[in-house]
Amino acid sequence: MQGAGGMRFHPPGVLAQIVAVARRHETLLIADEIFTGFGRTGTMFACEQAEVVPDILCVSKALTGGTMGLAATLATDKVFEAFWSDDSRAALMHGPTFMANPLACAAANASLDLFEREPRLQQALALETMLAHGLAPCRALPNVVDVRAKGAIGVVQLSTMTDKDELRHAFMKRGVWIRPFGDIVYLSPALTIDTADVERLCAAIVAVLKGAE
Repeated sequence: MQGAGGMRFHPPGVLAQIVAVARRHETLLIADEIFTGFGRTGTMFACEQAEVVPDILCVSKALTGGTMGLAATLATDKVFEAFWSDDSRAALMHGPTFMANPLACAAANASLDLFEREPRLQQALALETMLAHGLAPCRALPNVVDVRAKGAIGVVQLSTMTDKDELRHAFMKRGVWIRPFGDIVYLSPALTIDTADVERLCAAIVAVLKGAE
């Protein structure tokens, strides 16, 4: 899946083909799951859907449940051992300013505990159904190219984006905060959002885009 710039959803087979090319050329495969990780696409990580194990995995955002900024980079043993050394000339001597922030790490641990105890992935899949249903009326609008949902992401792609500020204010008048971006209007709600709020958000998008015809 491509990031927030276009919210394009690619079939798992596409990623599998990219992996095959990377392996053939002995190139490291880096999976950017900063947005898609921790259930956003319906599985804990999007790469699982293609049965892919990347060499390097980048995570952030939902790592702390969105409460604090924290990022982590995971690597296979082979990659890790290439820069792990007691010899400063061989090791990757890098440490960011906020490394091991104790409060952010505590927030991440609490968020991960909730993933173990509560049905986050089931909630993401339920959201996929709700978003697909709630945004479906947009398909009938002349300026709409596509409507798609994947996990807890719902997207309405437009052929021509009207004034973004005007759209944003129209959403705010309906009591919702929705940010048009590029050629899309999208939703990526919290996995714990209730059904009534999802319906309200989808209804606002349908009404505002219909009024913008």
